[in-house]
Amino acid sequence: MCDEAKLKEWARGQISRRDLGVLAGAAAVTACAPEAVTASGEEGEEVVPLTQTDVTFETADGVVDAIFVHPTDGKHPAVIFWPDIASIRAAKIDMVRRLAGEGYAVLMLNPYYRDVAGQQFEDFADFFGNEGFPKVAPWREKLDADSIGRDAGAAVVWLDAQAAVDTSKGIGTQGYCMGGPFTVWSAAAVPTRIKAAASFHGGGLVRDDYAKSPHKVLGASQAGFLIAVAQDDDAAAPTHKDEFVAAAEAAGRPATVTVYEGDHGWTVPDSPVYAEAAAEQAYTDLLTLYSANL
Repeated sequence: MCDEAKLKEWARGQISRRDLGVLAGAAAVTACAPEAVTASGEEGEEVVPLTQTDVTFETADGVVDAIFVHPTDGKHPAVIFWPDIASIRAAKIDMVRRLAGEGYAVLMLNPYYRDVAGQQFEDFADFFGNEGFPKVAPWREKLDADSIGRDAGAAVVWLDAQAAVDTSKGIGTQGYCMGGPFTVWSAAAVPTRIKAAASFHGGGLVRDDYAKSPHKVLGASQAGFLIAVAQDDDAAAPTHKDEFVAAAEAAGRPATVTVYEGDHGWTVPDSPVYAEAAAEQAYTDLLTLYSANL
């Protein structure tokens, strides 16, 4: 379960924007007022009207900015969405909209809010081409179990005050690459509300050198877990999945830990290793997790 090592290999290879297969036609929303949008659906499927809003709210560490997308009508289970190292951008907003179209009220946080607000990169090509790694390095240093736990607590308080959120349902959380461990820390920080957590090609889920490694805090949670492991991450650290399973069993937490046929970053559409079939399977497994726990 490596921590963005593969991305550094891509960056050194100077992958072009064309090679990355950047999504066309998607744009980040910058307006503060609610905007009517629609979820993407297959031909013949009903399109769900959505409301998308740029929001801010107080945390213990400052003011976080986020994007909130939910079906326009009714109340729905909430989800806290942690993006990857390139943070908020069009590809991630599309993923949030898709999930909202399934009937969830989805809040995507800017994990770097302590230093910067809003979108910093258009896509992974922009991240690679504009010194993304050194730029985000000092921001990432502030993102440990304690800081993410504080953020998750503030997000839960904010979500529970929203008319679109069904507070009788548990909250889900999902994260990608860097955001993978954030989901476990979130579930451990707010166990009475966060009932499902999914990590996709998450880095640093098993760390023997850190007292609050995600696999060591499972006992503080009350959530079910989906740990979606990239095949190359598994090859690099083949014992980590077994250690996570053992830790979940010891903590009495249900956890599905699966190695998918995709490399690190395979679920993200603007990733150079996006693998559609494996990404769709991971998405189906996510919906199964949420259906069972929220």
